[in-house]
Parts: sequence; structure tokens; C-alpha cells
Amino acid sequence: MRRFQNRVFVVASFSLGLFAAMPVYAASVQAVSRATWGASGVPSYVNMNIYVPDKLAENPPIVVGCHSCSTPLSSFFNSISGIKAGADKNGFIIILPEATGRNCWDVGTTKSLTHDGGGDTQAVAQMVKYTLEKYKGDPKRVYVMGGSSGAMMTQAMLAVYPDIFRAGAARAGVAAGCWADGFDAGQQWSNNCAGGRTSKSAQQWGDQVRGMFPGYTGHRPRLQIFHGTADATINYKNQAEAIKEWTNVLELSETPTSTDMITSGGTTYDRQFWKNECGQTVFEAWSGRNGAHSMPYEADAILAFFGLDKAGGADPETDCSEAAGSGGTGGSGDGSGGDQNVGGAGPAAGSGGASGDGGSAGEGVTVGSGGQPAGGGEVTTTGGSDPSGTSGTSGTGGAADSATTGAGSESAGESGETGGCAVVAGDATPKSSYAAVVAMGLALLTLRRRQRNARTRRVSCR
Repeated sequence: MRRFQNRVFVVASFSLGLFAAMPVYAASVQAVSRATWGASGVPSYVNMNIYVPDKLAENPPIVVGCHSCSTPLSSFFNSISGIKAGADKNGFIIILPEATGRNCWDVGTTKSLTHDGGGDTQAVAQMVKYTLEKYKGDPKRVYVMGGSSGAMMTQAMLAVYPDIFRAGAARAGVAAGCWADGFDAGQQWSNNCAGGRTSKSAQQWGDQVRGMFPGYTGHRPRLQIFHGTADATINYKNQAEAIKEWTNVLELSETPTSTDMITSGGTTYDRQFWKNECGQTVFEAWSGRNGAHSMPYEADAILAFFGLDKAGGADPETDCSEAAGSGGTGGSGDGSGGDQNVGGAGPAAGSGGASGDGGSAGEGVTVGSGGQPAGGGEVTTTGGSDPSGTSGTSGTGGAADSATTGAGSESAGESGETGGCAVVAGDATPKSSYAAVVAMGLALLTLRRRQRNARTRRVSCR
């Protein structure tokens, strides 16, 4: 009997080990009634579905996934399996709006291309507001993505609701407002735009977007677009129109900051990147060589662009201040090791106006980026002209109290003393459910050891 008990105990312990090593996700896509998410003044065919992972992050980010034309919700959800895996791992929520019974999303009528105009876009905005309140989501970390009609919806959401979304990723879509050219309300289709026959200047595109939310002056969401050069459904020319539109809206040059070429999942992409005055990438255009309309989603790249490739933290993009501070007055180095004297920040690079330098520096050695002063005296910092936040000069003499360093575009100006942009790094580690299982196993082992010792003592007493 004791041998049998021992074997049962070993098997049970082994089973517990397997259970601890194999995470089980029971989450699934759930429909949310219109009454629950508060549908009001929006089309009756727009319905809400949601995926809430089992391990939800504190103040979870939100991703809105928009399906393509006539695509069942289940099929679309399967196509973004990489995004779902990211949600399971890092705890963000996925909202899945559905244009029930329709061919495509309405991104061609005035009501959908107007802030709170009563169209499909407003319905999705209401879903986001419900989710933020229900799950205490992070309003600064709301994203949107989709392919084809979902990509058109993505660009429309960023244009119409820049106050809600931080960034988007659109595959095989069109510039916001393009679908209105020759729009067929019955099929929700535009032959002119789909065929690549709609073309405007960058200024015209930008003015059209700004007209969708008149008077809005806040942050504009960053965007990542993908398009196959051999797309036979949505002409590749729409990629160029979208580039004109969003570089104008984001106040970027039409010439990219950098380019490269990569091969991913069998597709070779020519990529273009645009950085803002803080050196942060806010716009990307991926052109798939000979790519068809339905290229796979580059889930890893999308998650990284949203900053959702890891748990916790903040959005990768920090706000760049356009305000220019005047330079402070710096003292000269007198060899006694004076206090640090930091001038006010100058205007960001490319924002117009002259750079505002810090106070005048003492004589001595120039401090390089990330370096330490060779001599002492007071330290001054130049703001504005260098977006990476390079340090100023140091005076000669005794050791300075501190030196400001500019460590590159992502962490430059950490203390706000240089021309760079500060990045706030969060650190949220999700709690593990395995700890309880391990503790249970250890408790069983301890109990077994005590039982064995007790039997030994009884035998010795005899």
C-alpha cells in the first residue's frame, strides 16, 4: 500500500510540474451588446466584439482591429494571430468592431469623415471610450490596425479621432478621405480611389484631414503603412498618396529620414522612415516587392511600433515641445568647480526660428555626447539645434558638480536639460500564476517528508 501511495505521490507531483510549465488561456472573443457599450447616434449595423486576455495588464493598452471587406470576424481574428499572442503575453485588450451585413467599412461619407459625425468611425470611438472606462484602460495607449478596408478605416480613425488614438498600422489601404472620390454608398466602394486615379498635393491631403476635426491642435498619431507593389485590388499608387498626406499632417518632409530593405516571411520590403524633430520615428512606409493585396500582417513590427512587444512601460513616442525657451546665463569657469548652470531649451530642430543656446560657457574642454567634463567650472547646455541633446561646453578648473549628457534620440535629454526629448521608461512585471502551483508542490513534499519521519520514529520506539 505504501509503495502504491509513493507512486501516486510521484505522479501527482510530476503532473503539478507539467501544469506549472503549461500556461492555459481560456480567453475568447466575446460579443458586447450595443446597449452595453453605449451605441448612440451611430449606424445600427456596427457591432462590438472584444478579446480580453486572461492576464490583463494594469491600466491595459487597447488595440482596435478592423476587418477587411466581407471578412467574417473569426477569419480576421485568425489572420492577426500574432497580435493575439502579444495580447496574451503582455496583457493588452483587442477591440474587434464589425460592420455586420455590409460589404466594407464606410470611410467615404461625410458623416464618417467628420469628428462625431454619426458614422462608422464614431461607433468605434464609442467602443474605445466604453473599454477605457470598463477596464481602466490607458487612454494614452490606444492603437488601431487593419488590412484593406480595415486599413482604410485605420487611416480614417487616425484622421477623425486623433484625440483618441496614439498610433496606427494599415496594410493595403488608402489615404484618409480618398474613398470619398466616387464613393458608391451601396457597395461602400470607390473605383476611382481603388484604381489609383485619385491624386492630390500634400497640402490638399493635409487640409482634408485637418478639416475632419476642425480646430484640433493636439498630438497627431504616428502611422505605419504597408502595401504590395503588385496589388490588383487597391492600386499601389495609393501608397504614394498616403505618404503625401501623412507627411503633411505630421509636418515632415516628403523625403524620408532613412531607408532600408529587409526580407520577412518571404516578402522583400523597401522601407522608408520619417523621424520628427526629437529623432523619434513617427511614420513608416513598407513597400512589398511584387506583393499582392493580402500580404501577411507583420505582427512583430506592428507590436514594436506600438510598443506592445513587451509588458508595461509607456508609448515609445514622447511628446516634443514646440515651445522655445530663452538661453540662460552661464558663468565662466574659474577653477573652483562652480555649480552647474543650464540654459533654457531652444526650439526643436526644424520647427523654425533660431536655436536658443544655453548660457555662455567657461573656457575649457568641449564635452562630447555622453561624456564627462575634462575640467571643472560651470556647465552649460545648448538646446534646440541638436535634437539628440548633445552637451555644451565645460569650463576649466575644478570638477563640475554635474554634466548633462545627450545619449541619443531615444534617451537624450533625460533630465530635460538638453535639446533632446525625454523618454519615461515604465517597469511593470506581470504577476505569475505559477508561484501558487510551485508552493503547492513544495507543501506536498514537506508533508510527505514529515509522514516518513513520523513512521521512522514509531519504528524506533518499538
